[in-house]
Amino acid sequence: MLKAGLIGFGLAGQVFHAPALCSVSGIELACILERRSDRAKQKYPDVRIARTVDELLEDKDIRLCVIATPNTSHLELAKACLAAGRDVVIDKPFTNTSAEAADLIEFAKQRKRLLTVYHNRRWDGDFLAVKKLVESGVLGRLVEFESHFDRFRPQVQADAWREQEGPGGGYLFDLGPHLIDQAFVLFGFPQSVTASVLCQRDGARADDAFDLRLDYPGLSVLLRSSMLAGAPGPRFVLRGTRGSFVKYTFDPEEKALREGQAPLWCESPEFEWGTLYVVEGGSFREKKMKIEAGDQRGFYENVRDAVVNGAPLAVSAEDGARTIRAVELALQSSRESRTLPW
Repeated sequence: MLKAGLIGFGLAGQVFHAPALCSVSGIELACILERRSDRAKQKYPDVRIARTVDELLEDKDIRLCVIATPNTSHLELAKACLAAGRDVVIDKPFTNTSAEAADLIEFAKQRKRLLTVYHNRRWDGDFLAVKKLVESGVLGRLVEFESHFDRFRPQVQADAWREQEGPGGGYLFDLGPHLIDQAFVLFGFPQSVTASVLCQRDGARADDAFDLRLDYPGLSVLLRSSMLAGAPGPRFVLRGTRGSFVKYTFDPEEKALREGQAPLWCESPEFEWGTLYVVEGGSFREKKMKIEAGDQRGFYENVRDAVVNGAPLAVSAEDGARTIRAVELALQSSRESRTLPW
């Protein structure tokens, strides 16, 4: 049994990490670090609650530490856990800078500890369907790929750390890593990066919208997010020489997790499937494409196998570092209004 300690019980800890840790065979959520409130004890009465990192690390049987805290604390907490001989999962973003990422990766290597970042969206059902579609070649030569992570939150939450200026603040750091990591999984690394990073809402102090373009030979990858997306827009759009694919609505797993529904991992209903527009038999046809169930527990199943049996990590620390490099280039591109080479 792999014992895990969860550091942080805000949105990420409550909604994503704790349910997954408690649902994966071979992992025991042994301790939750929650500094002030008692929400963790109320939700998980059989799990030990710690108020400090040192208190969590007192349990020498805890082998895996999961860091689900505000972005500014990732580096310090990860180093403390690695120095204590624990393997570490960091919620995205991995770090706030490429320099921090390189430092942390070297720190983990010196101590021969496992280090990874929670790019859980690789296990979303709609992304897995898109990955299968890209690999199949059904759309011919792909020329454009578009991915959105949109919401409608017109009011700025002044006390939310994600909406504060400074390192790790803003929605490019919050949502960008999901879209960037998925693009890298599908297409590898681009030739260049062009971005517009914006503050659109009244009173916004940190970015709340971005348009990011990754250019590949013959292919444009467009990654977009807005907090003012009141009208439903596409989640994915793919265009190729033999047809197109479009899917609206978001993968249902996050909504189910937020609502505490069971089962947590479920298929998209048929009305939320994607639509293929392809040439078949000399004519253009429209047909629904089923979206199989996603299961973000796959991330922790892989981490369990890596820690216990030495299996290769699905998401490496280097993956996290490259994503942060893309965020840095996007910010620079936006500031300087120019395209930058990868």
